[in-house]
Amino acid sequence: MVSTTMVYNKYRNAFEQKCFRLIIEAYQVSLSEKVIQLDWNENDISYELYEKIEANTARIKKYKIHISTEFRISKNVAKIKGFADKLPRIDLKMSNFALEQEFKYLFEAKNLKENDSKLKRRYIKTGIDSFINGKYPYGFLIGYLLEGTVTSTIEEGVNKLLRKDKRDNECLEPKDHKIVEHYYESCHSKLILKHLILDFTVLP
Repeated sequence: MVSTTMVYNKYRNAFEQKCFRLIIEAYQVSLSEKVIQLDWNENDISYELYEKIEANTARIKKYKIHISTEFRISKNVAKIKGFADKLPRIDLKMSNFALEQEFKYLFEAKNLKENDSKLKRRYIKTGIDSFINGKYPYGFLIGYLLEGTVTSTIEEGVNKLLRKDKRDNECLEPKDHKIVEHYYESCHSKLILKHLILDFTVLP
């Protein structure tokens, strides 16, 4: 007999793959349209991908997934004037209802460049660490590569900084994925964090 947990996990995994597919398709469309520029801020790129995902007919007719941008994450804070502006925000949220509950995925995005240590350090401090410390309760990271190669930027860049911080066991490890070309996972004390790297250096 199939347990409720097995059914839940199977559905959650399928939902995750749909989210991945929507992001990858949005990325591919953005490349074909040549609209994204390499000097854009990460919020510019995130919003462009958001528009592509929102317009994807499969999202509506096949997957029935809701998407929102600059999503506020609920926290226990004093409800006084201005409290909403202090809530943490994340770049994208996808969700849908099934099995009498809501499934959600949160996506935080960061720009990356091979020769920019500040961006790589920021990927760790405001990306990885925000998931570790609970600022972002679930989801995964998207890296927008705007200069260099994925291997040098991640394996010889971000990981080098983690090793410098004595966090060798938290380094990003490349993993095979059916639909994602540059996919990594990093292991932390309370979670396995997933990383999707979108390479925009292929833009003409």
